[in-house]
Amino acid sequence: MAGLTTAWVQAHPSMVVPEILMQYNQPSGVFEAFAGSAPEVKIGSEDLTVYVRRLDIRTATVSGQSAYNMLPSVSINANMISTPTYIVRTRAEFDHHDTAQAGNWGFSLPEAQRLGMRQGIFQQMRLAALYGMSPSNGEGLMNTTGATTTTLPADSFGNSTIQTYDNGQMALYLLGLIAAIKIRTYQTGINQRIVILGPQRVLALWQNVGIVQLTSFQRPGGGSATVGGTVESILEMAGDTVQFAYDDTLIGKGTGGRDAVILTLPEIELPKQMSNVNTNEFAKLQPSHKGANMMYCDMAAPREIPTPIPGGALDIVSELRITSGWSLRPEAITILSATY
Repeated sequence: MAGLTTAWVQAHPSMVVPEILMQYNQPSGVFEAFAGSAPEVKIGSEDLTVYVRRLDIRTATVSGQSAYNMLPSVSINANMISTPTYIVRTRAEFDHHDTAQAGNWGFSLPEAQRLGMRQGIFQQMRLAALYGMSPSNGEGLMNTTGATTTTLPADSFGNSTIQTYDNGQMALYLLGLIAAIKIRTYQTGINQRIVILGPQRVLALWQNVGIVQLTSFQRPGGGSATVGGTVESILEMAGDTVQFAYDDTLIGKGTGGRDAVILTLPEIELPKQMSNVNTNEFAKLQPSHKGANMMYCDMAAPREIPTPIPGGALDIVSELRITSGWSLRPEAITILSATY
């Protein structure tokens, strides 16, 4: 559990660069896919389940030139959906010798252990957000029951992989998927935040490499927009915002071992009312939950519990209670499977 800070042999005269060469990894962008771009800090440290109350309404009326006496009524059905919580824990143990040896290498062992524990918990949160702690129960965005799943079709030239696909047709295909999400969630005409989450190797091609032909999309300096730039520009003209987020664990997680790309609206707004006559009048009832994708935790950062142990060492337990990724509105998610 302590740092492996061994002794070393060094030639003199010499110079030791003060900065430490660190291991960098791609941080996951999965949390952009949740309402508020982060797990919501709302549950208690001992809460075992999170419940959301649902209302379903069925209305009926009669009409005629004469007044009816036998009248139908409004039917309101209340029910609950739920998801379990899980506590994620890890620990660090070290003593003053370990700390001194780490100091010889130029870093703080307590801070290194603290950051390492937080990273481990956050990585577990990423897995819970995408794939769930119990995938068979529909936990995690990738296992959402009712989510729309699709496989990248061949373009007009017969290409069906990300690398060979026609760039103009790819941009139009992505715009079509996003439009379908907005139609399913009744968000047409509402300025929305759209998140496209996928592996770096897929999104990098869309954002940095795949130039859309002038015949497909024109802008100043025509023929210079990428697939991602075209999608962003067109949706920006409609008042929407597009966020590209990266997570390489989605490589091979699509149908048939293909790469998976998640397109989603993290939050839902009350559909626009075009006149004083509102066929969606019941939706004005408050309080109303607008999150489409949610994840809950008991604290904004993991709790740290330091405890002295015999022999002069220190034991630190770090923990956080979380839920898996939970899509309250499955219609807000499309999972695209595509061969790279």
